[in-house]
Amino acid sequence: MRKVAAIVIATTLIPLGVVATPASAAPRASWNTDEKCVQKDWDGRRIPTRVGNSELGWRHLSGPHNIKTCKLIDAALDGKPDKWSDQHRNLEYWGSAIHNGRQVDFVVKVRYAKKTDDDRYTAPGRKGKIGVITAYCRGVTKCPSWVN
Repeated sequence: MRKVAAIVIATTLIPLGVVATPASAAPRASWNTDEKCVQKDWDGRRIPTRVGNSELGWRHLSGPHNIKTCKLIDAALDGKPDKWSDQHRNLEYWGSAIHNGRQVDFVVKVRYAKKTDDDRYTAPGRKGKIGVITAYCRGVTKCPSWVN
């Protein structure tokens, strides 16, 4: 008895005028790249907080996390990163706010790179950085109003 090898070739028909993109390519997301505030850390990094959208930037952090002014972000960025990863592209700055004997610790997360990890967002300009992705108070759903 003779064995026969079979080769099956799967094809997909793509209509003319349609460009196929790899499945791994993430769709570009729309976001406002205007700068709401800018701070330099102690290492000289210029870090913008962009207006953004509901996923990152000012619009993401101001509503859900109740941060209404740049003061909290500026306070955290006025120092050196407390945590970093991915060749210093993902940075965390930590801070504490104290008012009338009450204290709240907060975190500001920064993407110091041209693009986000998933390639969905790109900063404008040749040397632009994504900047502040989010900021929040630890241990609470929303920052107390007095931090603003």
